Amino acid sequence: DGGDHMKIEDAVAAARAMHEGGAHIIDIGGESTRPGAAEVHVEEEVGRVVPVIRAIREAGLEVTISVDTRKAAVACAAVEAGADWINDVSGGEFDSSMLSMAAKLMAPIVLMHMKGTPETMKSLAIYNSLLADVKDCLRKRRAAAEAAGVASWNIIMDPGIGFAKTMDHNLLLLRQCGDIVQHLAPTPVLLSASRKRFLGTILDEPDAKRRVFGNAATTAAAVAGHVDIIRVHDVREMAQTALVSDRIFRQHRPK
Repeated sequence: DGGDHMKIEDAVAAARAMHEGGAHIIDIGGESTRPGAAEVHVEEEVGRVVPVIRAIREAGLEVTISVDTRKAAVACAAVEAGADWINDVSGGEFDSSMLSMAAKLMAPIVLMHMKGTPETMKSLAIYNSLLADVKDCLRKRRAAAEAAGVASWNIIMDPGIGFAKTMDHNLLLLRQCGDIVQHLAPTPVLLSASRKRFLGTILDEPDAKRRVFGNAATTAAAVAGHVDIIRVHDVREMAQTALVSDRIFRQHRPK
């Protein structure tokens, strides 16, 4: 959560509060992937995430844990410590061992669309056709995962809002997320727009934690587009948003 919970006890308390607030999955990462962020060495990243995962399991929280990492060694250590999923923002391209590791661990893996690395991606937000390029890339990453031995039912796709995307790109992905969901079916789709910089630009709000209503708008759009998983920060507020949006857009009940 942006480095807010570096102490293990704080991280466990935050995980418990998120779970109680309505989160079904807790995503734990030890390396920032925001634009311009520098790479964290494997040993340091393992040292950040593994103790937290172990502590959450020892605390008895019955919640799915996702490890947010681009590195196969970190993913392996995290799953051995009690994580269930792997969330790789590079789509398995940063570390050539990631897809085979996910297959070996029999762990679900989220494969996200991005170009370059967090240090370079801002300059790479150039596309012939954004939607076509994103869908084509995700299809290829899914095929690569399956070729590496990952079961098709263990693959989740993410169009990568905020990663090598301009504000207009991000808005287009939100408008067309339903098309992406249909195109990639039956593979589940995850969407993450929470607290992203483009929301701050629209809202004229530099403080990411004060973009709650902007986050709610993207959550409603994701639900309307039949996205399967939504990654958020403000769990209780977004759980309410998702619940009402689901009733409006998905549960059409006759009088």
